[in-house]
Amino acid sequence: MMEEKKNPTADHSRRNFIKTTALAAAGFMIVPRHVLGGKGFLAPSDRLMVAGVGVGGKGQSNLSNIYKGGKADIAFLCDVDDRRAANSVKNFPAAKYYKDYRQMLDKEAKHIDGVVVSTPDHNHAMIAMAAMQLGKHVYVEKPLTHDIFEARKLTEAAGRYQVVTQMGNQGSSGDGVRQLQDWCDAGLIGKVHTVYCWTDRPSWPQGILWPSATGVVPPELDWDLWLGSAPYKPFIDKLVPFNWRGWWDYGTGAIGDMGCHLVEPPFRILGLDTPIDVQCSVGSIYVDEFKRGYFPDSCPPSSHVIMTFKKTKKTKGDLQIHWMDGGIKPARPEELAANEPFGTNGVLFEGTRGKMMCDVYGANPRLLPLSRNNEVHIKPRAERVTGGVDGHYWDWAEACIAGYGKKQLSSPFEIAGPLTETLLIANLAIRGTDVQVPRSTGNGFDYPGRDIKLIWDKENLRVTNFDEVNQFVKREYRKGWSLGV
Repeated sequence: MMEEKKNPTADHSRRNFIKTTALAAAGFMIVPRHVLGGKGFLAPSDRLMVAGVGVGGKGQSNLSNIYKGGKADIAFLCDVDDRRAANSVKNFPAAKYYKDYRQMLDKEAKHIDGVVVSTPDHNHAMIAMAAMQLGKHVYVEKPLTHDIFEARKLTEAAGRYQVVTQMGNQGSSGDGVRQLQDWCDAGLIGKVHTVYCWTDRPSWPQGILWPSATGVVPPELDWDLWLGSAPYKPFIDKLVPFNWRGWWDYGTGAIGDMGCHLVEPPFRILGLDTPIDVQCSVGSIYVDEFKRGYFPDSCPPSSHVIMTFKKTKKTKGDLQIHWMDGGIKPARPEELAANEPFGTNGVLFEGTRGKMMCDVYGANPRLLPLSRNNEVHIKPRAERVTGGVDGHYWDWAEACIAGYGKKQLSSPFEIAGPLTETLLIANLAIRGTDVQVPRSTGNGFDYPGRDIKLIWDKENLRVTNFDEVNQFVKREYRKGWSLGV
């Protein structure tokens, strides 16, 4: 394992604290801000000691938002890239810094209450599982996992280890999705039969070959630790910190990135479970006038996935959700005037009595036609989260302090797990379009996954009618890395 990197600023801060308070200790001491803050701060036993793994970008904002709730101290920081960690190290100078999460958990477990995981998708599950097995509460960025198998195992582990869990789809705590729920529960749009979810993502390269030219690993980055569970490949330029999303070894494409924000409202409001079947078409990149490109390492540039769900109390028969990315959008609702915005990211519910829609995160909910929003007034019934989207972070910290089962959260793994499974089942259909089968006669390959509907067996975690895609349900980890189950 890597040796921990010392943070001079943090060391200086700790020495000053020990000197001014005369509280020397034999081991490492956390210095929560309430000790110096006086009246109005929580007792040490009522504060959550948090460790962040992946602390740049979204990880930085996750930690900052949790800290702003006033009930957590950021005690440890862990990142494989010192450049990405720099702002969090500056913002939380008392936090001890590591590069390898395994070393951090080995050495500091007794000082940690909760772990926030904000790494690339392919390393979410093994970090979260390692923390839960130590009895630590976890907040995991979306999508919960890279693989369907991982999502199922994390969901089971949350109950087995009785830890508080939350996925980072913060819109699930917003007022918007609850307004939509109130309208649906009041019967304003009747029974829902079709939902459309769309996004302008990807905003990173997809539908491309893996570059042949290797890059130079920056000295601040531990490339082997960044790869983690993924197969070893030489470092390439521009993969980090963001373009990994378009490669199947690390990311989950546009639906993995945005699906937890866009599919979540209908999933929650309509009481859905994982889909019973899924089919798709994808955008093509042509290498010449007649031949479609074959890029199995990379997600396609665009896709349209149709997921079918079993009937619930709020749907008219089985429900279809259409997922569209790469700028593809559904037909404009006839109730929407010509110049009224439709949005580049959104959700449209179509029911037997009307329609409603929202933007990403469930924000800006509205009935169609828009004039209905001035005419319809119903009493709010769905319980709101204090602080709305910000409360998504604060609620997790409060629930951790209260203890397992004491406080309801918006996206615990019992909800986030099946939602993530749903999105990854959609990815089976997308990945299936690039499955090659040698032709029985002549040269070349056929692509049978491009023209079929995949039937999903939830209990056995497999597609029953196209076995070639089941290899993507559970991937093999690189030697030396394990999910621990």
